Amino acid sequence: MLRTKIIVLGVSGSIAAYKAAEIASQLTQAGAKVNVILTEEAIQFISPVTFRAITGRPVVTEMFDLGSEFSIEHVSLAKTADVVVIAPATANIIAKLAVGIADDMLCCTVLATKAPVIIAPAMETNMYNSPVTQENLSKLKVRNFVIIGPATGWLASGKEGLGRLADIDDIIRSIRQVLERSGDLASKHIVVTAGGTQEPIDPVRYISNHSSGKMGYALAEAARDRGAEVTLVTAPASLLEPAGVKVVKINTAQEMLRAVEKATRQADALVMAAAVADYRPAKAAKDKIKKGESGLTLRLECTPDILGSIKGNFIKVGFAAESSNLVENAKQKRKQKELDFIVANDITASDSGFGADANRVTIIDRQGKVDSLPLMPKREVADRVLDNVVKLLRKRESQQSNKL
Repeated sequence: MLRTKIIVLGVSGSIAAYKAAEIASQLTQAGAKVNVILTEEAIQFISPVTFRAITGRPVVTEMFDLGSEFSIEHVSLAKTADVVVIAPATANIIAKLAVGIADDMLCCTVLATKAPVIIAPAMETNMYNSPVTQENLSKLKVRNFVIIGPATGWLASGKEGLGRLADIDDIIRSIRQVLERSGDLASKHIVVTAGGTQEPIDPVRYISNHSSGKMGYALAEAARDRGAEVTLVTAPASLLEPAGVKVVKINTAQEMLRAVEKATRQADALVMAAAVADYRPAKAAKDKIKKGESGLTLRLECTPDILGSIKGNFIKVGFAAESSNLVENAKQKRKQKELDFIVANDITASDSGFGADANRVTIIDRQGKVDSLPLMPKREVADRVLDNVVKLLRKRESQQSNKL
């Protein structure tokens, strides 16, 4: 959702201004174009050079900054912005916006934009709790400004209290949530599976694989950030649950099958990123199996074919982890499972795959078209996969519309 978005980041004169550099960095790394506006007071805390280095963009510091590509056209910033974020926002900036004073570039831009505005206050506790500040914030809320924070913590005064800038992750999450309102998956229900299933041998042992769940979780977060209602069906994984996503926890392939069947009844797409165990013990022991001198023989049986058995009027996407003949094996699996497209990756690659934060995948569609992507973070892979889902959904909607 952040990729290609234009974000105006306003920084006002607070000791927390240094944290805005990390906000700008994370947004830029996520693919957003970040235009920074520093108030005169903010420059006392952090240099424009810092933001130019981070964003690769000009930094606006004056109302009539003739050296900027924006020149005196503060309206251009307002018109092109997808969202305006003020972090940190001082009591002074909040007060000026509440009464409509436009005597600096930041306030001018906010008053001129039609984009959503997010305010992240940061100030001393007494100043934040002041009836005047609370009244000003109430006015901004009535005008649909999004207020995030503040948090409780150590303040510039050396005391602990309410008024600390909200956590950076919470600010980024708020930006994503605001942008997703008009995302290309808005009103769609996407079901994603993740992790490696665990097939019990006895109460303490199981058959599984090396899947970390990172790809599936990245897909769930990306779909959420593009406006979708997301159900994540996940095998055990040591990852934080994505906020704003319905999480269904399972252990075995059979449990995943039942959960996916239920979740896809009203789904627009199923993206099966889980590494489902192909085999399970024919019978799990009720008690722990004791170690013996003669070893242990297990009789295995096939687990249910989730992708092959799930039917419905939704886009169906599968993943193929291969150690040889990547494209040929993936094409065969796509055909067998009747998938709209398949995402294949070579598990022998040292820089991607299980447990890694990046992936190098190949996407193959029904027509056999092969799209080999370079190594990229799994979150970026997730967006590329969802780009294909969006295209197929739009194609289906167009076909249905033509029939009418």
